Amino acid sequence: MRFNVVCFGALNMDKLHRVNRIAREDEESFIIDLKERPGGSAANTAVGLARLGLRVGFIGKVAEDREGRLLLKDFRDEEVDTTGVVVSKQGRSGGVMGYVDRKGERALYVDPGVNDSLESGEINLEYAKNTEFLHLTSFVADTPFHAQKDSLENLPDVKVSFDPGELYARRGLDSLKPLIRRSYVMFPNEHEVRLLTGRSYKKGSEVLLNEGARIVVATLGRRGCYITNGGENHLVEPSEVEVVDTTGAGDAFCAGFLYGLIKGRGLRDCGRMGNLVASCCLREVGAREGLPKISTLEKHRQLQY
Repeated sequence: MRFNVVCFGALNMDKLHRVNRIAREDEESFIIDLKERPGGSAANTAVGLARLGLRVGFIGKVAEDREGRLLLKDFRDEEVDTTGVVVSKQGRSGGVMGYVDRKGERALYVDPGVNDSLESGEINLEYAKNTEFLHLTSFVADTPFHAQKDSLENLPDVKVSFDPGELYARRGLDSLKPLIRRSYVMFPNEHEVRLLTGRSYKKGSEVLLNEGARIVVATLGRRGCYITNGGENHLVEPSEVEVVDTTGAGDAFCAGFLYGLIKGRGLRDCGRMGNLVASCCLREVGAREGLPKISTLEKHRQLQY
């Protein structure tokens, strides 16, 4: 089976705490509710793509523990192929402690676990070659970051989509150039564009195009997204929604946008699809609870399939 997308990133169990407000230094807050859910940026996008009916695989690493078993079971339940996931007999699976306030804003603390030990030699390159898109997201440590860069050197014919996240954006532009120049599409948010380029999302997107990315999609939160390939430029307004939780909204956006690309849609329609899938995610607590199936999206008249 050839995949539409293979996602390559960290696998984490998310412990999401609903709190009355996000506490700052020397402040106190209280917990309203607690939910445990499978997560990880690339993993959330993988589930979003699978629910839209695409063939999806995954490259990552878990430990042989309770959390690792739950992460793999959830993938199988969602029909995401797990052949590319390495299972370590030592260590612990990754986790994230999340705190979400009444407005849906969040603070996250990452415990990477065995994600940080994923090495180049553990990547099944034949598996990674067997896809139209390879979707990359961030790790905490250098070892898996170099594994991603090494893999791209051996995958010249695979289209790359790249969601850097703040962790990678803080590494700086020079560090990410090997990934950027291979990116068919890159998904930084507005803050990450500024971290990487020191410029606004429009000027910064031009910098990223000059570094080799073919399409740059800067996500702008409540203002939607900005899309450019150097010839076309689109500012796409978001779908109207009452925000419950912003966790995973960017990952959902990537799923919707990639779905549009794979189905041959134009850039503006891809942006509308990304915004629509993200809006479904924003309505529910957790990164995956609101991810829609294609039958749900077909009820919306913004796009035709």
